[in-house]
Amino acid sequence: MTNRIKTVFFDLDGTLADTAPDLATALNLLLEEKHKSTLPFAEIRPVVSHGGNALIRLAFNVSEDQPEFKSLRERFLALYQARLHNSTTLFAGMTYVLETLEKENLTWGVITNKPAWLTNPLMQQLGLIGRAACIVSGDSTAYSKPHPAPLQLANEITNTKPESSLYIGDAKRDIEAGRAAGMFTLVACYGYIGDKDKPETWNADGMVQSAPDIIDWINEFNSK
Repeated sequence: MTNRIKTVFFDLDGTLADTAPDLATALNLLLEEKHKSTLPFAEIRPVVSHGGNALIRLAFNVSEDQPEFKSLRERFLALYQARLHNSTTLFAGMTYVLETLEKENLTWGVITNKPAWLTNPLMQQLGLIGRAACIVSGDSTAYSKPHPAPLQLANEITNTKPESSLYIGDAKRDIEAGRAAGMFTLVACYGYIGDKDKPETWNADGMVQSAPDIIDWINEFNSK
């Protein structure tokens, strides 16, 4: 079957791993350093998948072109690096998903906009560095998602084809990148999706409410 799913790629934050608690802690520590009120976790969580810049915009209401933005972002990332794995875990059921993919000899990897100097240590601490067939970070190519370049690199590294690949993410740009790369796409609805997001309009091939649903979706797709 030409379009049988043989390779599964995951976004990292909000899809593979629940990184929001550690990112929220770092952001609130930065707010405290600047003598500002901290933010509730529920307000930070939906923004996590949009990256560090979005978190700085949320907390300090500054844009990238303002002079203080760069120093705020650098300090935030330093605070985050120091607690990269304090509370971060794989999402519930994700261990089962990865073990099942490996048992069925399906290739899996990670494609994230997180920079490699944060991605690789986190993957190491999660015990996944030797299991993932590829780890493509935000600085692995000249472009980051929603550009398809990181996904294309992942196919190259794993010697796989986009038409038999599935990309799973919890942000619109994940789905846009997957579609642009010619992959099938799934929305991880258990991830960091905000009240204003409308994943049903992202034109993904499917939506899953929990990590184990990924296996059910692949099995159903491959049986067609």
